[in-house]
Amino acid sequence: SGMNYAFHIDASQYARFLRTLSEKHGIQRIEGQVTTVHTDPDSGNITSLELQSGQTIAGDFFIDCSGFYGLLIDKTLGSAYEDWSHWLPCNRAIAVQTESIGDTILPYTRSIARDAGWQWRIPLQHRIGNGLVYCSRYMSDDEAEQCLRKNIEGNTLTEPRTLRFIPGQRREVWKKNCIALGLASGFIEPLESTSIHLIQRGIIRFMQLFPSAGVSQTDIDEFNQQTIFDMENIRDFIVLHYHITNREDTPFWRHCRSMNIPDSLQHRIDLFRQSGRVFKLQDELFAENSWIQVMIGQGIIPQYYHPVVDVMADDELDKFLAEIQQYVDNTVAQLPQHHDYIAQYCQTQLS
Repeated sequence: SGMNYAFHIDASQYARFLRTLSEKHGIQRIEGQVTTVHTDPDSGNITSLELQSGQTIAGDFFIDCSGFYGLLIDKTLGSAYEDWSHWLPCNRAIAVQTESIGDTILPYTRSIARDAGWQWRIPLQHRIGNGLVYCSRYMSDDEAEQCLRKNIEGNTLTEPRTLRFIPGQRREVWKKNCIALGLASGFIEPLESTSIHLIQRGIIRFMQLFPSAGVSQTDIDEFNQQTIFDMENIRDFIVLHYHITNREDTPFWRHCRSMNIPDSLQHRIDLFRQSGRVFKLQDELFAENSWIQVMIGQGIIPQYYHPVVDVMADDELDKFLAEIQQYVDNTVAQLPQHHDYIAQYCQTQLS
């Protein structure tokens, strides 16, 4: 109760689970490569998709899940992409799976800084997910693979796979009768693993603004405005991790430390540095404690403390903090070990 947590999920198995669940509820799944997208010459709306097999699939509304390619939202409707590379310089990722080592499954992801980016290590029951996110200006693909191989544990289960991306977002995630979800809508690197969250938020937002009486520009504008708000707040939180670093040992980290940042993020940093104040905007993903942990953890100590401290006597403040510590200790003492919990409630059954 009251504790924040996240799940470590095998994305491919999760996708299969959702597909099976959808088909049970009557969703028809048709596989095929789209060769032509037909649009209405007057409205510009998408009317149908033509597959390589010759089959034509008509529809009233379309969701673009074609990844970075953006077949519908970009190639057909021309929704512009806003490049954030000047704030988020990492534009490559290389991933590899390895065997689990030992009997204990760690209950957390490790994010490890490297010379030109950072490495992830995500434990699952049946394997470990590993990867390196890096900037191609400061590290080649071969150097990235060597760095990753040198810093993984256990035998590899897959060959390293390199992904290229441009961090940023589409200004019109909903355009005409099409919404982009996932990578087609934009991408912020996975330092805080927000991709599935943004997909879920997009689906919920679409349900709230569902065009039951036809597509309305007012609904489109509201959807895009809310999406931009989400993306820009997450962007600022990710940029924060890089910019306030104390590292100066490599060209990459010197660039991150000296680069210009969004005005919205600069305001948050200045506010906290001056007074220790942090505010969570409505519907913002990351809470106050997340911002505070990163800023203090990276060495930003406020010049002045919050004035509410002066309202409390020293013994009252000591008691207040001791009660928090006691609550935390009592909660932790009741929790099972991570591997015991998994074994009892969600042991994997792999065929």
